[in-house]
Amino acid sequence: MKSAKCIVVGSRGSKLAIIQSELVMSELAKRHPHVQFELLTVTTTGDRRKHAPLEQLGGEGVFVKELEDALSAGRVDLAVHSLKDMPTETPGEFRLAAVTERADPRDALVSSSGKLADLPPNARVGTGSQRRAVQLLAQRPDLDVRPLRGNVDTRLSKVSSGELDAIVLAAAGLLRLGLDSMITEYLPPQAFVPAVGQGALGIEIRGEDDETAELVGHVNHEATWLGVTSERAFLQSLGGGCRVPIGALATVEDARLHLMGMVASPAGGEILHAEVEGNPLAPGEVGTQLAQKMMGMGAASLLEGSEQ
Repeated sequence: MKSAKCIVVGSRGSKLAIIQSELVMSELAKRHPHVQFELLTVTTTGDRRKHAPLEQLGGEGVFVKELEDALSAGRVDLAVHSLKDMPTETPGEFRLAAVTERADPRDALVSSSGKLADLPPNARVGTGSQRRAVQLLAQRPDLDVRPLRGNVDTRLSKVSSGELDAIVLAAAGLLRLGLDSMITEYLPPQAFVPAVGQGALGIEIRGEDDETAELVGHVNHEATWLGVTSERAFLQSLGGGCRVPIGALATVEDARLHLMGMVASPAGGEILHAEVEGNPLAPGEVGTQLAQKMMGMGAASLLEGSEQ
């Protein structure tokens, strides 16, 4: 911690990212009223290249690396990320120190024509996510699924202008922006398994900074931490990167951790689902167990096919 009791918080510059970082700063300020928190925005590769598909940019880490560079250089003391943007392996000089209580992890449909089942044949649906695209086509093979990038306002404008009939994006982002009235339908996670970590915010710090680790530890939400740890272990055990549609969602209830996962062929057509339950105090083991189960179901061939 700086001698002046000032902590600089790094954030992407989008409206949603700033709101998310301010939420974390507010929680920290409640617990540490004598510490000053300042926000510094950083432009990431993913923000600079707004129209390129994430897979083309390299996928993992495109919203993270520049914030880690700012951490490394000492320009910020901690960085706030959407946890789903963070690679499962954190570089050794950094550490994921805390995660906040998860917001709604589901995907949401914003449409001019009602719910997903109500969309007309061949409706144009925008998403920047392979995972969402293959799950949409599994439910509605007739849809015209189109690539979509940009901030939330840009995406929403595609529907209001009539360029698209619907879009799918994370419910959590709309809720944090106060735009929940725009949601036409919360998509059921059994059919639309969310991205790993979706709805949670991750706080990353320098690996050796024990003082900041102790400071942010006060906002760590234990049930969310256990759940996302199992999801991230599942993804890491599969070895899946940005080229394969993979989703997972964990819940902790009655001293049990329930984890469901999805792996799909990038071209669609084949989607595997599986679930496991285990000890919430061993979340990594639960995630690995689900990965092994799905590899036995044929996930290995989907993962190998994506590398060819």
